[in-house]
Amino acid sequence: MNTATTQPIAAAPVLVRAENAATLQDGPTSLITLLADAGATGGALTANKATFQKGSPGAPAHFHTKATEMFFVLDGTMRILVNDEILILGKGDFLTVPPTVPHAFAPVPGSEAELLVVFTPGLHRFDYYRLLERVHQGEATAQDIRDSSQQYDNHYFDSPVWSKALAER
Repeated sequence: MNTATTQPIAAAPVLVRAENAATLQDGPTSLITLLADAGATGGALTANKATFQKGSPGAPAHFHTKATEMFFVLDGTMRILVNDEILILGKGDFLTVPPTVPHAFAPVPGSEAELLVVFTPGLHRFDYYRLLERVHQGEATAQDIRDSSQQYDNHYFDSPVWSKALAER
């Protein structure tokens, strides 16, 4: 904030051409395309595109303490855990999940899906996504993810509701 005027300091516009966006493989059936991290947006937001093939486990149950996470379904059908409820979202559906609200997400069984995922305020998450890719490649461990929970504001927990939903594939 600029204290003299109490107006937010504007960041420069961010343009990411599709051919220049880095794509990471964070699992055998999912990709993350990096769009804009907090550093590029002046902390306003972080954005990525998540692509899920059929059978993808998606993201496990977790919550964030500092940011709202927003989901816009670009294609396919997703199931998203919010608290203890499973929501089904289709192409064009939009959902916001405020800080501290438990959530998880994956494509419905037999479906592929693409999501636009946005965090606001922005969190420096691109290194977290790179860590997920290193785990997938065997260059880092699940313990490294657990150890990074404070740094990346990603707090995992066991959800019996989500575990049951995943078992019903």
